[in-house]
Amino acid sequence: MKKNVFLLLLGIAIVPAGCTMAPKYNRPKAPVPAEWPNGAAYAGIREAIPQRGTPAVSQLRWQEFFSDEKLQQIIGMALTNNRDLRIAALNVEQSQAMYGIQRAELLPTVNANGSATKQRIPANVEGFPEPMTIENYGVNLGVASWEIDFFGRIRSLKDEALQKYLATEQAHRSAQILLISSVADAYLILAADQENFKLAETTLEAQRSTYDMTKRRYDLGLVPELDLHQAEMQVDAALGDAVRYTQLVAQDKNALNLLLGVPAPDELLPAELSGVIPPKEISPGLSSEVLLRRPDVLQAEDLLKAANADIGAARAAFFPQISLTAAIGTSSSDLSGLFKAGSGAWSYAPQIVMPIFDARTWSAHKAAKVQREIAVTQYEKVIQSAFREVADALATRGTVDQQVAAQQSLVNAATETYRLSVSRYDKGIDNYLTVLDAQRSLYAAQQGLVSLRLAKLANQVRLYAVLGGGWQNGPSPAPIATSSSPQPHRNN
Repeated sequence: MKKNVFLLLLGIAIVPAGCTMAPKYNRPKAPVPAEWPNGAAYAGIREAIPQRGTPAVSQLRWQEFFSDEKLQQIIGMALTNNRDLRIAALNVEQSQAMYGIQRAELLPTVNANGSATKQRIPANVEGFPEPMTIENYGVNLGVASWEIDFFGRIRSLKDEALQKYLATEQAHRSAQILLISSVADAYLILAADQENFKLAETTLEAQRSTYDMTKRRYDLGLVPELDLHQAEMQVDAALGDAVRYTQLVAQDKNALNLLLGVPAPDELLPAELSGVIPPKEISPGLSSEVLLRRPDVLQAEDLLKAANADIGAARAAFFPQISLTAAIGTSSSDLSGLFKAGSGAWSYAPQIVMPIFDARTWSAHKAAKVQREIAVTQYEKVIQSAFREVADALATRGTVDQQVAAQQSLVNAATETYRLSVSRYDKGIDNYLTVLDAQRSLYAAQQGLVSLRLAKLANQVRLYAVLGGGWQNGPSPAPIATSSSPQPHRNN
């Protein structure tokens, strides 16, 4: 009995020494340039990159990036109440539990079992001339069908579950980044539409004033009827814009409330875009290795590692599976004698299953290898998409200031043109059509300026998000690979 118990304990002890059959993991070469693109659109970016005092995205918390206190409170509400982010967090918990289940497969399941049977056998049955009653009582502590992981099948499945769990953590971080940037975008769009609504109301008041003046002059016979109807058209157009922006503001609030998960307090909503404190300027750095800090890239790599571990499980299926069933306890025909000396009982039943022919194992191995190639391709695609997103944001950043400056100059010129056209019309030098054209140009230029200022702020938010900002305490990645760089691999 002691010898068998010793063998059981020995089997338990040698399990941690088992080795996986998964291939050594090597991070694929990143299919993107090592530095950000060059060109006219990025001319102003490269000079600003080494600027001192400009924090790296990985060192900048979202609370520090967004300087506007009202926006900070709005984002905090969303992180607490948003249902999509809550689902992502629950997915992490579920994946963690699944990893715990798979990891527990390495350990034996020990059960305590108590039994009692009482059976009456009639006479002349089973060779007994007289009827008899048989009683049996037993208490056992045993292990049932525990697979000893000599060839790493279970350990590979455990590693696969671990990497999938880590992938869901990165998915949760990606969801947080997306939520933060989406809330900021919705907030800025609401602010821009609020400003456009005020601009439309101001324009409407000016058009009504112009119409009233034109109506008085028409009644005195100083202007033709055409001027009156043209002024009336401008009032109707401005009224339509005011109503349209009233609708857009209401829809913007609905979109923001959906992201928050609760209604946004009125005191936290922006009055206009010019009242929003801009986010801080950030540096993308010189090297594109910052992409490896993005949670979606880390998620794709975790899934690649999971596919790599799955190959180890598929390889181990070609080797024998060794399992053990063992029990130790007491047995007696009398309940009172269950724990007396000499009532000890034990059983020990090792089993080995050697696969001889099973075509499914070959197909499973091939499927695992193909799945790894798919994961490699997806990982490369995620990096390429990330590079494109950052490059687009940098191109906008390198040109949007010039666009805003040009549009501001256009607004100034349109304002002066409108003033002069009204003056000339009042003096009878020009007709009313010149005033109408000047009004339309000024209104369009003012709307264009609001749109460009919104584009500039939204691009700052997007650049922060695509560089991996918006979450903290993430893992520090290795430098981006310009050639295959093997990673440490433990065969346990």
